[in-house]
Amino acid sequence: MSRVAKKPITLPNGVEYKLDGQQLTVKGPKGSLDLQLPEAFGVTEDNQEILVTGPEQQVALRGTIRALFGNMVTGVSDGFERKLELRGVGYRAQMQGNSLNLSLGFSHPVEFTVPDGISIETPSQTEVVVRGIDKQQVGQVAAKIRAYRPPEPYKGKGVRYADERVIMKEAKKA
Repeated sequence: MSRVAKKPITLPNGVEYKLDGQQLTVKGPKGSLDLQLPEAFGVTEDNQEILVTGPEQQVALRGTIRALFGNMVTGVSDGFERKLELRGVGYRAQMQGNSLNLSLGFSHPVEFTVPDGISIETPSQTEVVVRGIDKQQVGQVAAKIRAYRPPEPYKGKGVRYADERVIMKEAKKA
């Protein structure tokens, strides 16, 4: 039984929602996000707390919708960010206009075009910070950047999440 479905959502100041048919729109200081609710699901407000309603047989789906709605509220009020680190000799990242240039040990530089709704910063040459209001899109962009050169298990070189722990393997013994 999903306990997430029963948890109410509290709206921070400056965030408002609107339910138009099955289209849920959340607006806040950082932007607005939309979610198409499945049939038979809705939203009720009770003392500044919002609950997702739906059939009792589909509690798991109701919990998923509640989590998506909660992420939308967090995104338009605070936003999401994902930090990446580049480890390896000569591995560098640099923003140039609307694209991220990565030197990852290939014979050519890798150019990643930043999608709409996402902002990328490079505080240093070995750090990349992906920010946005849509949690799924921020995670997807960070995963695409990491996929160019995932961390390898022998030396640990590659692009990794800032909080990622890579388990190192021992080298072959003679």
